Amino acid sequence: MRFTYAESMCDVTHYLPLAVAADQHGWHSFTVPDSIIYPEHSDAAYPYTDDGNRDFLDGVPMLEPFTMIPYLAAVTERLRFTTFVVKLPIRQPVLVAKQAACVAVLSNNRFAFGVGLSPWPEDFKATGTDWKTRGRRMDEMIEIMRGLWSGEYYSFRSEHYDIPSLKINPVPDQPIPVLIGGHADPALRRAARVGDGWMHAGGGQGADLDGAIARIQELRREYGTGGKPFEIHVISMDAFTIDGCRRLEDKGVTDVVVGFRNPYSGVDQPLQQKLDALRGFADNVIAKAS
Repeated sequence: MRFTYAESMCDVTHYLPLAVAADQHGWHSFTVPDSIIYPEHSDAAYPYTDDGNRDFLDGVPMLEPFTMIPYLAAVTERLRFTTFVVKLPIRQPVLVAKQAACVAVLSNNRFAFGVGLSPWPEDFKATGTDWKTRGRRMDEMIEIMRGLWSGEYYSFRSEHYDIPSLKINPVPDQPIPVLIGGHADPALRRAARVGDGWMHAGGGQGADLDGAIARIQELRREYGTGGKPFEIHVISMDAFTIDGCRRLEDKGVTDVVVGFRNPYSGVDQPLQQKLDALRGFADNVIAKAS
């Protein structure tokens, strides 16, 4: 079992000391969320709260992942950084392949690329990308990114993208894990078919963890990918006890994502309080579960 520290939507000066402390106290990973804009008006419900409310996001700072991760990787030695999750189809595939490759190289392969859709049509309007084709384009983007990460000349042509033969440099000397976020059946299918793992976002529509894991395993057998390594990242209260961690392991969970405040409330905490919680969990759970 690996343990991922989660903090977001907080005072931006907190991230660096928290990453250093997590690196020093046995945490395995640090999550970095993604949000490009906050629309003033939207009819879309937020999928990861029980009532679909998104007001907690208004006015909170959200740092851009490809900027933030190298900043934190430079002051840590072993901590892995995982996006949770980058809204992939609102981006251009060659550019995002280049950004991810550089992050992986600069962090010495301490990067896992969590990707997903976006619940807001406004994200697509703001970035000039198409909402209706988001799922198909996301599949193609994953294919394009992996092709470019090979470091060889690569081309791709479809209804959505026309990329002439080209290559990018540098590329990492290890494959970048692509972890798929989302709880709808198309997301579970995508994770099973082309993902190196799946990311579960906790409450709201993702409350049925057992059902989602069972469905992914069923789909992996259907697609013939069941023999490949596969990460399952979850948010669960079971992660706060040794017995709970054992239960999650028995379900096939490889990584638990742990935070010590509810970011949906919009209420931040003092840095020292966060450091104390991070270190206490490391002593009482991580050290004993390892």
